[in-house]
Amino acid sequence: MDRPHYKFWPQRLPHSITVPATSLWHNLAVNAARYPDKAALVFFGSEISYAEFESQAERLAGTLHALGVKRGDRVILDMQNCPQLVIAHFAILRANAVVVPVNPMNRAEELKHYITDPDARFAITTGDLAPELAKASNALDPKDRLAHMIVTQFTDAFDPAIEGDEAPAAAWREWLLTRHPLPTLQDGAVMSWTDALGAGHAPPEHVVGANDMALLPYTSGTTGLPKGCIHNHSSLMHNACAGQLWGLGSADMVVLAVVPMFHITGVVSMMHTAVLVGGTLVIMPRWDRDVAGRLISRRKVTSWTNIPTMVIDLMASPNFASYDLGSLVYIGGGGAAMPQAVAQRLLEQFGLKYQEGYGLTETAAPSHANPFENPKQQCLGIPYMSTDARVIDPDTLVEVPVGESGEIIMRGPGVFEGYWKRPDATAAAFIDFEGQRFFRSGDMGRMDEDGYFFITDRLKRMINASGFKVWPAEVELLMFRHPAIQEACVISMKDDYRGESVKAVVVLRQTHKDTTAQEIMDWCRENMAVYKIPRAVQFVDALPKSGSGKVMWRLLQEAEGKG
Repeated sequence: MDRPHYKFWPQRLPHSITVPATSLWHNLAVNAARYPDKAALVFFGSEISYAEFESQAERLAGTLHALGVKRGDRVILDMQNCPQLVIAHFAILRANAVVVPVNPMNRAEELKHYITDPDARFAITTGDLAPELAKASNALDPKDRLAHMIVTQFTDAFDPAIEGDEAPAAAWREWLLTRHPLPTLQDGAVMSWTDALGAGHAPPEHVVGANDMALLPYTSGTTGLPKGCIHNHSSLMHNACAGQLWGLGSADMVVLAVVPMFHITGVVSMMHTAVLVGGTLVIMPRWDRDVAGRLISRRKVTSWTNIPTMVIDLMASPNFASYDLGSLVYIGGGGAAMPQAVAQRLLEQFGLKYQEGYGLTETAAPSHANPFENPKQQCLGIPYMSTDARVIDPDTLVEVPVGESGEIIMRGPGVFEGYWKRPDATAAAFIDFEGQRFFRSGDMGRMDEDGYFFITDRLKRMINASGFKVWPAEVELLMFRHPAIQEACVISMKDDYRGESVKAVVVLRQTHKDTTAQEIMDWCRENMAVYKIPRAVQFVDALPKSGSGKVMWRLLQEAEGKG
């Protein structure tokens, strides 16, 4: 049956698409032949052509193969945005292996799980992060440790003497220009990036295809440690092809790559979509509003996927009037709602309609997007190409009427295969609906009469800090390792800039009653990614509990909301 949103579907596009049956590596190989001299990766003024991109990925794949990487092996990729991240990502795919993208903000205590859970024996990282990854590996049982680590320095990819519009921000220079010594990996070997590229090993025959696993990104949830999401080449290929069509992509697109490329949005909507069409990625390792403004102006950026706080920050820059945003054709993103006043200013000042979208790690980024021609503000959009989405009562699993709130469910070729080693969690994540297998998003939303979806609430216990998902259960597990903490409950608190921030309600052990909130926060900074760190700590004598002994976190959350 026709869905209501088809009335607003872009006339230029089919409702569903046929995608290549090849691996994602094939996209790079094809465009290296088509556009050998075209800039593929730009980093602080240095350009890597498509031919050189392919060559470096082939050479690195050869070294991985020589080190023992076999078909289906999981390889950790732990980096901030830089050309080496993109090259290494494609090298892992070229070696018939699986990319395990890791948030570079994770600390050793968190990184242990990303080594042991995917049974990873190989890792590629940058010099600034290598010690933390080595620390995590060295603390593990010998049988679980990394066997090989390849380490690159940022200056392997750009000229440190660069000045002018494309130079790094002053605050970044020491971080980017420092060449770090290689760490010691117990029971393993560490190799530099330049040695890995220069080793001269031939890559193996490329034998993986659409139905082989390509990516194992991790997502947390209401309980326990993060879970790996199994994505085959086919799911990423579908959403990259859809992204090209939906976002007016072509070989002439120039993408500002500032959304982290360990995150599913950065991987699919930026990296793979750009490589699919032969576009150019202008790479930023971190967010800086004035670096972004200068790069958009100088490089004539046409496409900018972001989180709304970046746009707000850029427009608040005292230098904003000097930046030329006239080249932008597409601007959009998700993770948080774009304030209507900011979206209106973009439209009035630049003729740009901010394209909000929605998706999860499990759906290879977008499951919903606003059509380019008919976007609605503060709206998730309509179900993406080849995607069917509904709103159901989470208890009865029956579809609710238009306008009523319920749980968003979806099915389509972008949806993942299931959770790595977690058949129980996989079974719980899917339902049979109208004879089809639908994924339960855990998000509460509604659909209007036009078929556009809107978020109303969350079934999942989750905090959204500037687009980063923080799972309280994961933060609590880490906090329980602090010797002073007897119990902890993590809730969200309002934050004018980030939307939400993390707050911890803590019961101290009798032996550590003199512990301060600052000491707790400092410890968290040492042991967890910065976006997970509680911005406030409240001490209490006891946490509210149900008759079965479960912490009643909702009571604390409601009290915080009223506060």
